[in-house]
Amino acid sequence: MVARRKVAVVGVALSDCGRVDDATPYALHAQAARRALADAGLDRSLVDGFASAGLGTLAPVEVAEYLGLRPTWVDSTSVGGSTWEVMAAHAADAITAGHARAVLLVYGSTARADVRAGRRTGTLSFGTRGPMQFEVPYGHTLIAKYAMAARRHMIEYGTTIEQLAEVAVQARANAALNPEAMFRTPITVDEVLSGPMIADPFTKLHCCVRSDGGAAVLLVAEEYVRDCRTSPVWVLGSGESVSHAAMSEWPDFTVSPAAVSGRLAFERAGVRPAEIEVAEIYDAFTYMTLVTLEDLGFCGKGEGGAFVEKGRLRVEGGELPVNTDGGGLSAQHPGMRGLFLLVEAVRQLRGECGERQVRRDDGSPPRLAVASGTGGWFCSSGTVVLGVG
Repeated sequence: MVARRKVAVVGVALSDCGRVDDATPYALHAQAARRALADAGLDRSLVDGFASAGLGTLAPVEVAEYLGLRPTWVDSTSVGGSTWEVMAAHAADAITAGHARAVLLVYGSTARADVRAGRRTGTLSFGTRGPMQFEVPYGHTLIAKYAMAARRHMIEYGTTIEQLAEVAVQARANAALNPEAMFRTPITVDEVLSGPMIADPFTKLHCCVRSDGGAAVLLVAEEYVRDCRTSPVWVLGSGESVSHAAMSEWPDFTVSPAAVSGRLAFERAGVRPAEIEVAEIYDAFTYMTLVTLEDLGFCGKGEGGAFVEKGRLRVEGGELPVNTDGGGLSAQHPGMRGLFLLVEAVRQLRGECGERQVRRDDGSPPRLAVASGTGGWFCSSGTVVLGVG
């Protein structure tokens, strides 16, 4: 039996993102994968584990074939936006147990280009089977479910629409520092509030952008770290949790499954939320950021509104920089965005983020980060704690 090993992220990359009208999803997968391998300085022949979801009838078999890989360990877990944090946890477990030496996680989507070309509509449908049959007749769209949860938080804790708008404003401030972000022009709270209503209380700028793009992350066993051109970022701990499928089965709209996945991840990593220096949080809507901050333990339940005020989430001067690339609200959101959270967290810990780089008081990059993904309508959560040194 192979001894239990530490696991490091050694390669991360994005494909072309934003407005990409001339590429297929498969091409974006391949572009991100090649770039991640080049980032690590490793040959694809080392990769014996592969994880992908969201593309093809037999994902990840079809994508692996397209990339010329023949893995002996695979994962096709699909739990929405948190898929990639959950997959990273599974990959780390597989490597630790000796079932794989190098696992490549890859995602790509042309969500924006498909709508533009008429290949799909702008409405996301999860069908009418199973628990959905009891909600679809009442018009419960995905965004409406998040909007109802946000409204419940506002009623329960006095959270204001201005506080929710601050999440969008600070995400845009971070995006302004990211040359690859889709939208970089600063916005104000008043501009967020005056936008067209999408689902009460969310106006347009409370909602994520629609983009094209892909991402890839390469995890390896510790003995391969010495062969890499990059400094390792270690997977310290992870947690995953599911909550509900039907809204009627969600006990409390103000508590997300990150309350469980975060607690598990921090316990397994042996660190406290107060020690985290950078947080990458799934933000399809502003409320997701606010409630996840609460559930991860960065503030008390019901205190998220006050916490996000006064610029706490900003790269420049923020106490806890959140979504440092601009997040799904401003940088890019091509569908299941969880893998992008891991890419940005790793880049921050390696000190590679240029103008948007978070720095400690001595000027050095941060040493601890968390990436927390959310799937469905708070149906699932995956949280990964990463560290250097």
